[in-house]
Amino acid sequence: MFRPLALALLLGLTACSTAPDVPAPPAAQAVENKAKAVLTVTPASGEGISPAGPFEVGVTGGSLTAVKLTGANGTVVKGELTAGKWVATEDLGYDKVYTWSGSAKGEDGAEVPVSGSFRTLKPQRLTNVSANVGDNETYGIAMPIKMTFSAPVQDKAAVQKAMTVTTSVPTEGAWAWLSDTEAHWRPREYWKPNTEVSVDVNVYGVPFGGGAYGAADLHVKFKIANRALVAKANTQTHRFQIYRDNVLLHDFPASYGAENDQRTISRSGIHVVQAKWAERPMVSQVFGYNVRVTWAVQISGNGEFVHENNKTIPSQGKENVSHGCANLSGPNAKIFYDLTIAGDPVEVVGSSIPLGQQDLDYWDWTLDWAAWTAKSAVRG
Repeated sequence: MFRPLALALLLGLTACSTAPDVPAPPAAQAVENKAKAVLTVTPASGEGISPAGPFEVGVTGGSLTAVKLTGANGTVVKGELTAGKWVATEDLGYDKVYTWSGSAKGEDGAEVPVSGSFRTLKPQRLTNVSANVGDNETYGIAMPIKMTFSAPVQDKAAVQKAMTVTTSVPTEGAWAWLSDTEAHWRPREYWKPNTEVSVDVNVYGVPFGGGAYGAADLHVKFKIANRALVAKANTQTHRFQIYRDNVLLHDFPASYGAENDQRTISRSGIHVVQAKWAERPMVSQVFGYNVRVTWAVQISGNGEFVHENNKTIPSQGKENVSHGCANLSGPNAKIFYDLTIAGDPVEVVGSSIPLGQQDLDYWDWTLDWAAWTAKSAVRG
């Protein structure tokens, strides 16, 4: 009579013991939770692409297994993997077709191909740029940086944004367009001695306007000398003084441009030493002379020099009789020649005609800071 109850208890215990606490997830569900690789290719396709880039491939949900960018002639573009992206490390050519290839592997194990093809832009013409400063050279504290373009620049703002100046010493400075083919950079005040300067003109692929583009980048590094040499030329006192680090080294008698003819008057303003010659011919068809002088230091593009002229020694320190140059005796001219380098300032005062744009290089320092920055193509 007790068998049915025993059977019921037995069945109940069996049912409880076989019921699982938490259902096990299907194997297929674990696979579905793994991410698929998603690629970002820049540019994947298109026409008129700047050859300066950027050209890169990135991936989320996986990793790159192989990436290659190849030109139409089979040349493989150099690149490197950085921060999870493949990035081209060289510029491409103008008006060329390039093709992407490679793959990425997702967390789900699936391969995703890297693919695409694009063509770089075709410029109507290319514009070159050159600098007045040279690699690893040393200059004086007034040296401006001059970029000369092989053709007039229409889009000056785009070009200026591609040009940077980096200094080892904090230096306030700015670009100014002194013509359609010249952009100059100068500090607000004279450079500090020992400043190291890097100039990067990254204009390759940059639109210059009118269908023109930059032909190539330009990079220059130079240094400012470890002393501040300044010459002060006073046309009224007829003195030529040389200062180094604000200490007067020499005070020479001099003769400047004769004041009875506007063509011979020495120009007032901050001149910049450009070059020097131990011996140089001085030729003028206007005034009909052809002489050789020694210790000639060029301080302006208009033909002004500081040089030896022993024939004017009787006038030096007393009156101005030259055709615009600063005349010193031979020994005194040699001292200045030996001390000075390109970029040193020669501050001329006292004459009735100021140095200006018509005098060519370098009239940069004749502009005050407001006038200088007003010539920038980039505002703000």
